Parts: sequence; structure tokens; C-alpha cells
Amino acid sequence: MLVHFQLLTAGESHGPALTGILEGVPAGVPLTKDDFALQLKRRRRGHGRSARQQLEVDEVVVVGGLRYGRTTGAPLCLRIDNHEAARWQHTLSPWPVDGPAAKNTVPRPGHADRAGMIKFDHDDVRDVLERASARETAMRVALSVPCRSILRECGVVVSSHVVQIGSVRSPTLATELAAADASPVRCLDVDAGARMVSLIDDAAQAGETLGGAFVVVARGLPIGLGSHTQWNRRLNARLGAALLSIPSVKSVAFGDGAALAATPGTQAHDAFVVDHLGARRNSNHAGGLEGGMSNGEDVVVEVACKALSTVPGGLPSTDMATGTAARGLVERSDVCAVPSASIVGEAMVCLVLCDALLEKFGGDSLHQLQAHLAASGVRA
Repeated sequence: MLVHFQLLTAGESHGPALTGILEGVPAGVPLTKDDFALQLKRRRRGHGRSARQQLEVDEVVVVGGLRYGRTTGAPLCLRIDNHEAARWQHTLSPWPVDGPAAKNTVPRPGHADRAGMIKFDHDDVRDVLERASARETAMRVALSVPCRSILRECGVVVSSHVVQIGSVRSPTLATELAAADASPVRCLDVDAGARMVSLIDDAAQAGETLGGAFVVVARGLPIGLGSHTQWNRRLNARLGAALLSIPSVKSVAFGDGAALAATPGTQAHDAFVVDHLGARRNSNHAGGLEGGMSNGEDVVVEVACKALSTVPGGLPSTDMATGTAARGLVERSDVCAVPSASIVGEAMVCLVLCDALLEKFGGDSLHQLQAHLAASGVRA
């Protein structure tokens, strides 16, 4: 639920390219090739990823909206070419071909395949899976780069770390988040990270896939982003919708999340401590959000991902053409994509928070936005 921005992506997993447009980016936002390369590299990394991540370089081509390293205020249009596209040129040809590829009519349980085939009246799983693939999130990460830059220029930093893979859970740490990138599974706890790596290796040997959870933290937000006045303007609703749009995500929790259901009211809320320094909080059970608005504390959100639905050997399924029992399609797949999903989670949080920042403070240029923010005096 974006209010200021308009965002569109297009393209298929094995098609010639992914494309995307982000309309509403103010002028004067500094961007470099390295900014895009870094975030897309972070998305490709992580123990348990498939071999495709070594094949794709994810180089961003800027089609419009950027000149001499600064946004112009026009829609930002990007393209990421698929370096495997030649192998799929016949299978995914936009035009009729002689000897078309054989149809696959067996959907994968847990994927978009069956519902998508029925919804769009397709008789080939390929027409669904190519767009439903998590490959599309590479473009979302790319389009979030200017948002990350805007937030940084306004004193806001967004980071993430993995807190669970399979049955291995680490403490939910909220300090030194930048250190997560040094871990092969983006876990801040060294012991838990090592156990996660071993669990992924065991799953790979067993022909299994694993889910998990990650936490995104946003620091430095001004008070009052979002609104309590309408359901669709509440910041937690907007963040939740964005994060739930990530493939494999099944739940989103802010602050203490579900644990608050069993916590008495005297302990569940972030009471103020008032002394010679003024009023402040000594806890953040709410995860930085009250009444659908940012309250000046860190925004903390935990996101849970299911195990990937493409497993070696395929899951029991049915042939949509014959109605007989069959095994689900097996495409190249990750064993675990939670570390990668955490980067996509960062991207979606950056998009929503930047959208809310521009909604509240406005400005057709970065300089105007910064001036409006400074004049407001709205800080924690």
C-alpha cells in the first residue's frame, strides 16, 4: 500500500529481462552504480542458495530518471538483463514458434501454480511460475536503492538479520546490525549461525528445504509517519502488506509480536520514564509503532518464511490435464532463501518508509524534503 510512490515491475524469471518503474522519486537523490550492485549482491548471497546466483550478475541498466548520478524527478526506470535468457528463447518466445515446448501440467503444492492456472485459464504451469518466481524481487531490491539513499540522507538507517533457520533459533539482537553481512546466513549470533549452516547442509543432503525468520530494524525515523485516521494509512498495515508480498513469507510481527497476546497490560506497553533528561522509553515492546504511526523508537519487525515449495524429487501432486496422481515440477531451487529474503525485506521496508516520509513532509527535490523535515522539528 504505497501512497506517494507508484511502483511497477514486469518480466519473467527466465525471460530476457526484469524491468521496473518507480514514480515519485524526488530530484537530486545521489545514486551510484555501486549502490545498486551492492544491494543486488547482498540479495544473491547466503548459504543454501542455488547455483543460479553465481550465474546472474544482476547489472542494473538505467533507462530513465537519472542523470550524472542524481535523480531528475522523472520516473526512475530500470532493467536487469537475464544472462541465461538465450537458453530460454524458444520456450518463452513472445511469438508463435514451430515445435513449441512441451506443456507442464503438474503444479507444485505450496506454489502459485495451481491457483494461477485456474485463475487465468492456463493449461501450462510455465505461464504461472515464470512470473510468480521470487526472481522478480531482484527488481524490487533495485528500485529500493533510491529509497535507501533518501532515508540515509534524512538520518534513517534500515538493516536486517536472520534469527531462525529451520529449528535453529538465535537471540533477537538489535545491535551492530551491519555485522550480519559477515555471516553466511546473516545471523548475528556466531554459534547459532554455525548451527544454521550445518542444518542447511544436512537438508541439502536429505533433499529437503528450510524456512526461517528474519528481523528488519529501522532507526532514526521521525515521529508520526503513517496515520491513525484511516485503516489503509496505518504504517503497520502498509509495512505488513509490503512484507507479506514477498514470496514464501507467511507472517509478520511488530515488536514483541504474538508474545504480547499473553503479556499483561502493565508489562506489554512502553511506559515513559520522566526525569531531568525529559520523557523517554525504557522498552520497545510495540516495535516503534503505536496507533498506526511511528513513535520515535526503532521500528522492529520479524518476518517468518515457509520452507521453499520446490523440493528435489517433487511433492505429490496431480496432473491438471488428466486428473491422475503425479509429482510436482522440479525447477532449480534453493535449499534455504531466508538470508536473501531478509535483503528483500529491507528493500520493502525502505520503499514503505520512504513513501511515508514523502507523504508527510513532501518535496519535489531531496533538498526540499530535508528542509521540510528540519523545519518540522519532529524527531524522537
